[in-house]
Amino acid sequence: MDSQFPNRPAILPIRVYYEDTDTGGVVYYANYLKFFERGRTEWLRALGLDQRVLAEREGVMFVVRRAEVAYHRPARLDDRIDIHTVVADIRASALLFTQEARRGEELLAVGDVQVCAVHAETFKPVRMTSSIRNLLEKARN
Repeated sequence: MDSQFPNRPAILPIRVYYEDTDTGGVVYYANYLKFFERGRTEWLRALGLDQRVLAEREGVMFVVRRAEVAYHRPARLDDRIDIHTVVADIRASALLFTQEARRGEELLAVGDVQVCAVHAETFKPVRMTSSIRNLLEKARN
């Protein structure tokens, strides 16, 4: 697989539905952010980090701080696309994900999404616990 990722990405298959497209039958540009969100959520879930449980038990939530997407090729109605997700950087209270939307080997879009750990009630940034950070580091390597 031709990929810019330094480590092996998690891959989430997605089917493009009518609701994902614009009047031309092309995936509406903002929907790639939704697809990337699903990729990150499922990646975290596969590590055992259910975000709802994390907020309830540890008082920590991950929120998007910044997102940048570059679009290369359009996806269309009924396409099966794969969302590739990898952690590019881990900081004390932030993660940088690099994500790709691909149709087979064809690159459709690339996104860099920074998420920040915040307190579930105050939404103020907090450091990730060592257990969360260790789990993320292990998954990254």
